[in-house]
Amino acid sequence: MKRENSAQKHFHGSAQNHFHGSAQNHFHGSDLEIIEKVYGIKKENIVSFADNVNPLGISPKLKETLSDRIEAIMTYPEREYTSLRNAIAKYTAANIEDIIVGNGATELISLFIQIKNPKGALIIGPTYSEYEREIFLGGGSCHYYRLKEENDFRLDIKDLEKELKDNIGLLVICNPNNPTSSAITRTDMVKILDICKQKDIFVMVDETYVEFTEDFQEITSISLAKSYNNIIILRGISKFFAAPGLRLGYAICSNSDLLNEINKRKNPWTINSLAAIAGEIMFTDTEYIEKTKQLISKERERVCKILLSCPNIKTFTPTANFVLLKILKEDVTSKDLFEKAISKGYMIRDCSTFPFLDSKFVRFCFKAPKHNDALLEILLGSLI
Repeated sequence: MKRENSAQKHFHGSAQNHFHGSAQNHFHGSDLEIIEKVYGIKKENIVSFADNVNPLGISPKLKETLSDRIEAIMTYPEREYTSLRNAIAKYTAANIEDIIVGNGATELISLFIQIKNPKGALIIGPTYSEYEREIFLGGGSCHYYRLKEENDFRLDIKDLEKELKDNIGLLVICNPNNPTSSAITRTDMVKILDICKQKDIFVMVDETYVEFTEDFQEITSISLAKSYNNIIILRGISKFFAAPGLRLGYAICSNSDLLNEINKRKNPWTINSLAAIAGEIMFTDTEYIEKTKQLISKERERVCKILLSCPNIKTFTPTANFVLLKILKEDVTSKDLFEKAISKGYMIRDCSTFPFLDSKFVRFCFKAPKHNDALLEILLGSLI
């Protein structure tokens, strides 16, 4: 398997194309303001299937109680965020001393990469572009390990091992992966960690979507952090808890030297008082958490069953709250489907800017049944 340096080819991906007319646009799930300008559709009228956010919205418990804590903004947050970290420890079954919090997972990714400053990084892709961006900004050399479409984008560990050369100091894994919605089991992650330990390679695992998975405990790597000091696991509240505006992320790692270094470099109070309190509340809303899991599980199975009946698309079996499709109809592209959907007020993700994917791939997340049905009618009607 050839490693590919794609820093120049893919860096800035969709950002380069935002303002060059609809034919060239590739929109991120948060680009509703740009969509509004380009297509003349009010953003409040757009149902975004590109954002991968929990369709239930924010936690009801949070809605009911956060306003009662408004006076918290009159004081600085606790410097160590002990209450928040305790809530995360209970929610994840991790050790509190292994938990660090930040202004979104993005801040922690950035600090981690600055500190590790790997001589070379291997990213399992196609995947989220922010990893490459941070490595590139830090002056690092970035390579991709390409997941094979013919293997349904599942990882071949023996093949991966061949690519973990001496010039690689960091392995980056999104698990479940965006946009493929494929996942690596904890059993296989142990094999990867053992290989990387022997080669002195650190492993960064982004678990943004893991809470949506059916076999959650079989995929999350959090329990492995207690046994391996060469792994850092990142999570946030943007997707599962539908709160991207709070900018709250956390990482779990048993490497105390690394955590101390991150804390030294991290600015104090990067999480505001209300965001910290909100985190404590939402992590304890067990009814909301269970309802989310049930809805996604039911809709994932139902929607995929419908998709599999369409001969003009290939559906890659999803583990997260979104699904990747390949268009098999010769005269239809990802741009065509995007345009068709957005004209009806539904936004999907054109995946042609992801490394190794082309103009035949789209991705969309699972929402409420009525919205899923409306989108399926548009997409499948375009592929007859």
